[in-house]
Amino acid sequence: MTRLGGKVAIITGAASGIGRACARRFAAEGCRVVLADRDEPNGRAAQAELGTPHVFVTLDVTQEAAWTAIMATTVATFGRLDILVNSAGIGIAGDIETTTLAHWRLVHAVNSDGVFLGCRAAFGPMKAAGGGSIINISSVAGLVGVALHAARQGYNIRCNSVHPSFVQTPMVDAMIANAKDPAKARKQIERASPLGRIGEADDVATACVYLASDDSKFVTGSELVVDGGTTAR
Repeated sequence: MTRLGGKVAIITGAASGIGRACARRFAAEGCRVVLADRDEPNGRAAQAELGTPHVFVTLDVTQEAAWTAIMATTVATFGRLDILVNSAGIGIAGDIETTTLAHWRLVHAVNSDGVFLGCRAAFGPMKAAGGGSIINISSVAGLVGVALHAARQGYNIRCNSVHPSFVQTPMVDAMIANAKDPAKARKQIERASPLGRIGEADDVATACVYLASDDSKFVTGSELVVDGGTTAR
């Protein structure tokens, strides 16, 4: 029996990278997936790869009304929501002196506000379904957080975060390509992990399958680090 059979998931950032890998793995495990991204061409291509019954919905995670709409679409299409993977995220190269306020606000609008809006919007349909699993894709740079509200309220909704290091995604590829010495930059990133390689999106997707499944039914408020041993040095 598939691990996610009968479940319905919304996955943001599903047009590429970790989000797309999660969509692929969730579908393989029997989950019906709503792929969400503001990149419509690649998002529709990702949905076409999976086929029916999976659907694609254009979503700007920073817009409250868009979250209300995607929840309504998901429930109207599949009758329920069991899983939310907040994988949409952006990164802007620079330091505190070179980063503009507009860039700062954009990063937080997507990476923080988008997660807040998604979690809040998911509570209603998940409570109606009797529970659920929220998975926030974070980073080894963000290991401190509060994730126990749902448990304290007795909602039977688990909330965990996944913290990858460098993963082979378009964002990391662009960072390497834009370095002064791309070959050197790649080697430095590979050496950062004791395993000696850059992670694969599927490495993170596999961890997400565990958190989305009933195998992790007693796991909440935890940070699952998927970093090739980077933080264990």
